Amino acid sequence: MRLGRISYINCYPVYGAIDRGIQHVSADIVTGTPAELNDLLVAGELDVSVISAVAYARHAKDLVLLPNLAISCDGPVRSVLLLSKKPVGRLNTRTVLLTASSRTSVALVELLCREVWKIEPHFAEVRAEASDLDHLAELPHDAVLVIGDPALILSARHTYLHCVDLGEAWKQLTGLPFVFAVWAARRAADPAAVRRCHQTLLASRDWGLGHLDELAAAASHATGVAVRECRDYFAGLDYAFTDRHLAGLTEFFRRLAGAGIAPAGSLQFLQVA
Repeated sequence: MRLGRISYINCYPVYGAIDRGIQHVSADIVTGTPAELNDLLVAGELDVSVISAVAYARHAKDLVLLPNLAISCDGPVRSVLLLSKKPVGRLNTRTVLLTASSRTSVALVELLCREVWKIEPHFAEVRAEASDLDHLAELPHDAVLVIGDPALILSARHTYLHCVDLGEAWKQLTGLPFVFAVWAARRAADPAAVRRCHQTLLASRDWGLGHLDELAAAASHATGVAVRECRDYFAGLDYAFTDRHLAGLTEFFRRLAGAGIAPAGSLQFLQVA
């Protein structure tokens, strides 16, 4: 088995016990950005992985969702941000840089531009990981979409006058939670091995949610973001997948399909009973 994990701290609460040897997973762990993991899972190089919600929608025929496991927010998410030099309503025909590391966040910002802000920016894809942020400042642009640890780091620099939290923007639009990432397995993967991996991930998540202070200290060390901010960040994330999360994800897929951004996603879960 090959299991994918995002390199950002938002995965600490799910993988923390695995990282520390408290929970053992019978799989080789492959770390990457969300976009990298999406492509590796679709290519068959991973058996199970956390992936962008949009990637699942686009490849649902080859994938099955793991129940009760996702990364979502019900309001501000803090790490999916449109940082801008001017108010968002004035970004029409202006240059907006989009992180190459995310598919779901890019689709969400495109949707918000159409449905909420009524603007048509010029989009340009760029690398926007933590090591790229100084170079990013040298590129001509009016706004930038950043996710994960780079978003936490860049927002803490206060170099942009305006900040739109995409989780909060979605909640204002729909009243629903937003699911940024899910865990999925290839349909061709061994079902018994996938179920064992799923159970380990759930057990590791339960440990992580009970040790957020410890994980926040580790996250601060990894990113340079203050421990208190890391702890508040974890508190704003949800790692379950309830009926409300399902409603939010279904609504997102419906709107994406209506806008022609992604095909209508058919949600099918791994049978665990």
